Amino acid sequence: MSKTIWVVAQRGESGISRTTKEILGKAKELAGGGTVAGVYCGASKDSVAEGLQAAGASQVVLMVDPKLETYLAETYTSAIGALARDRKPDVILIPGTLNGKELAASLAASLDGGAVQDCTHLDWDGDVLVGTRAFFGGNLTATVENRSSGPKIFSVKPKAFPVPADSAGAGGEVEEVAPQLPAALRTTVVEFLADEGKTVNLIDANVIVSGGRGLGAPEGFEIVNELAAVLGGAVGASRAVVDAGWIPYAHQVGQTGKTVKPKLYIACGISGAIQHLAGMRTSDNIVAINKDENAPIFKVAHYGLVGDVFAIVPELTKKFKEALQG
Repeated sequence: MSKTIWVVAQRGESGISRTTKEILGKAKELAGGGTVAGVYCGASKDSVAEGLQAAGASQVVLMVDPKLETYLAETYTSAIGALARDRKPDVILIPGTLNGKELAASLAASLDGGAVQDCTHLDWDGDVLVGTRAFFGGNLTATVENRSSGPKIFSVKPKAFPVPADSAGAGGEVEEVAPQLPAALRTTVVEFLADEGKTVNLIDANVIVSGGRGLGAPEGFEIVNELAAVLGGAVGASRAVVDAGWIPYAHQVGQTGKTVKPKLYIACGISGAIQHLAGMRTSDNIVAINKDENAPIFKVAHYGLVGDVFAIVPELTKKFKEALQG
């Protein structure tokens, strides 16, 4: 079953974004020997083609124009939409960032189709590609079929798939296409306002220490913060404590938060609701600490500690500190 799959590329601080690479790896698997094209819009093409090829793109399409320096749904939809109408790819996959999800919806409207957003899994059901995603605030998951007549558009959550092995030197066709852009723009970016709060990089963290309702109160996160600091990790949280206002949303792990895959995930006082498990169950090593021995979190944990988090976590912090200080 050979298909043509496009992956809309996004750039990070050090080249092609991690999520773009993850999706390219999955696209190569889904294409069944067909074409996997990395489609890029931007003002500069420096190292873009090489990065896309190394991640598995068998074809690279570059649309470079000064008007594409800053992301706008208006310009990106015009450029990619025109190309899609001309070349008719079977599937378009887009990183599920804020910009990516907006672009997916905008492209779907432009191409008279539909978009399935925030997918955590993609697979073929016969000749139909279906995406798995959360519904009803993350309380349910479902597989969704895109029945639009045009390209099937899916946005994919970060960390949904592993990063493929580097295929440097794999080559592949690189094509530069003049983007079709509106003669006059209806929208303009006036300025960017930086978030003055502390940046939480759960996506790239190798170690995450997360807290849940078992911490009892917002102050309970002090022991989580201390352990994360000793391990050089990030602080995560369950949806319940985010909804309760104990900690900002940026820390939320789960179907309606971040999907993470650290080398070590320590869950402190988290029972393990299905939406939380969906966001962290692929972590390399999961340590669960909970006083309820029947908590669902233990079903996915590699190591389980049954007991009081306020006794166990400070002791872990102490032991890790001693070990790391030699």
